[in-house]
Amino acid sequence: MGHAGSLLVLLSTALLVGEVATAQSEMTYRRGAAGDVATLDPQKTATVSEADLLGDLFEGLVTYDADGEIAPGVAESWTIGDDGLIYRFKLRAARWSNGDRLEAGDFVFSFRRLLDPATAAQYAPLFFPILNAEKINRGEADPSALGVRAIDPSTLEIELAAPTPYFLELLAHQTAMPLDRLNIERDGEKFTRAGNLVSNGPYKLAYYMPNDRAVLVRNEYFHDAASVRIDREIVLPIEDRAAALLRFEAGEIDTYPDAPTEQIAFIREKMADELKLSPTLGVYYFAFNTRKPPLDDARIRTALSMTVDRDFLAQEIWGGAMIPAYSLTPPGIDHYAPAAPKWANASPSEREREAKALLAAAGYGPGGKTLHVEIRYNSSENHRNTCVALADMWRRLGVETRLVNSDAKSHFALLQNGGDFDIARAGWIGDYSDPQNFLTLAESDNPGLNYSHYANPAYDALMRQAATTRDPDARAAVLHAAEDILARDQPMMPLMFYLSKDLVSRRVHGWRANVLDRHLTRYLSIAPP
Repeated sequence: MGHAGSLLVLLSTALLVGEVATAQSEMTYRRGAAGDVATLDPQKTATVSEADLLGDLFEGLVTYDADGEIAPGVAESWTIGDDGLIYRFKLRAARWSNGDRLEAGDFVFSFRRLLDPATAAQYAPLFFPILNAEKINRGEADPSALGVRAIDPSTLEIELAAPTPYFLELLAHQTAMPLDRLNIERDGEKFTRAGNLVSNGPYKLAYYMPNDRAVLVRNEYFHDAASVRIDREIVLPIEDRAAALLRFEAGEIDTYPDAPTEQIAFIREKMADELKLSPTLGVYYFAFNTRKPPLDDARIRTALSMTVDRDFLAQEIWGGAMIPAYSLTPPGIDHYAPAAPKWANASPSEREREAKALLAAAGYGPGGKTLHVEIRYNSSENHRNTCVALADMWRRLGVETRLVNSDAKSHFALLQNGGDFDIARAGWIGDYSDPQNFLTLAESDNPGLNYSHYANPAYDALMRQAATTRDPDARAAVLHAAEDILARDQPMMPLMFYLSKDLVSRRVHGWRANVLDRHLTRYLSIAPP
């Protein structure tokens, strides 16, 4: 054991020394990540940390510019048919990181793999607008029936089942990135390992050690390699926000996508120009396990939700770095007004009285049973402080609360795989600016992301109706009716809308705030120390 430990220390030290030497001759970016990745397979990802890393390794038909807006990616141009169903993409002369040509057939292979039920892609429902995608994902049709065709090596055609106004934005998602068929056929499940992974983005994977770091280097075959300024990116997963702040202050990391809430005032005072607070499309919520008694009772879920003082959480627990939320969808989405529960405007005392009445009707409280619940959360002082506050608020109802935490990878694996829990912390950062991207979290046929296991036929029917409604105002009304059902049933407890809280060193240039909080490394540069 002793010899093995010494060898690991020597290897780690050598790696650090090598990085320092490299940094003297290359532009190196040390990016702190809020959690480690569970996978580097683009089609099996589900977290923001994975999206950020994969966004540097791969590029889809479209991508994001420095302002977070949709921009041409592998597709240099496209046309959309008058009926809104046929999208035709003209591909640029792109190459894989091994020098091989990237062709339209690679996208056909990748979309078929994404929708194949054998892949078990949690984001597969995102692409159900493509013709036959849902049938394929349910095992009711062969992947070859998918409405994605290679007209020739540089022309790709995608046919939709119904007009989808946000379809181009879907194509910027990491699960829509192309994969090299030969890479997967040769390396199987090991295709994502450093040395094996063939990608097509501005960077390629040079090294990866779970819970330690990922090292990316410039991809000389990237179509716009000449404009990429950073030579080497070192991604360091740091779940402890306080530790990340210390490393940021020490200059060990150049950026970090979060900040410890209890130190927001200190950060604002000491490094105001390096704290970037800006509105973003994201909701911080807790999922109730609706298939587990007694949380299968909407009265209990509603009682717990209506008792929470969201203003206190946003201001006192999160230091003003969040906005109180009562709806799953955030404000700021065009053609849509979020639906909140009727009790949202009631006074705290009115809510508490109503909550106690609901619990009593369900058999809990004075003269009844004591309600015991367990909250699971991923390790973070911010999340822990929130859970402690919830437990304190619920104590006034006579509720006994137990807290359980785990690392982010384990926490979300449990939720995505249908593991057991009572109440679990979750969050959702919008992949595109449309209410459907948030409301899909409650659809019964979206098990990988519907952590609550909520199933309501009326809700599902409205979501299907919205998917085929072309008029923007009529579609918004249908989605609003669906969200009204969520407000009544409370399968999820929205608490706050996110403000992005990025720590960005003065040395970093090209970083721009945007509502999706996307910051691809290809647009950044690092000033010399």
